[in-house]
Amino acid sequence: MRNGACSVAALAAWAMASPAVAETPKVGKPMPNVQLTLVDGTKVDLADLKGQVVILNFWATWCVPCRQELPLLDAYYRKLQPFGLRVFAITTEGSVSLSQLKPLFSVLAIPAVRRVKGMSVDMPAVPTNYVIDRAGIVRHTKAGAFDLADLNALIVPLLKEDAGLRVAHP
Repeated sequence: MRNGACSVAALAAWAMASPAVAETPKVGKPMPNVQLTLVDGTKVDLADLKGQVVILNFWATWCVPCRQELPLLDAYYRKLQPFGLRVFAITTEGSVSLSQLKPLFSVLAIPAVRRVKGMSVDMPAVPTNYVIDRAGIVRHTKAGAFDLADLNALIVPLLKEDAGLRVAHP
């Protein structure tokens, strides 16, 4: 009996120590607990960014629409960061090494992400963007590049929202 109890306890300890399964963000639901490790080593927990509008941009160096979208997102971020916009560029597998991307990252205002913990980075298409509102709710996902009209239609209203004032109407 005692050995069985030890086995159950050991199994429970192992299960608690195992990494959590990466969740897929869903529109209308809270963003899963995601931690980003930036190229400079800084760690950013998305939960700590409540009160800001966040765009997670998954891109690849070989993707032509990505190479057009990234400068647009960077310029947009530079203008709207003071109003609570955060944008993170997440390079997907199949891109050139991070060391080869250092010249690009040095001119971008958007923080470049080296590692993502808590959500899958396997995207069905690139670019793929996730937009999270000030309350931490996933408001939009899009496989395909944003243009300026898309960004203005989606992001500006979210920046105008107050995280504490979003209430569901009956």
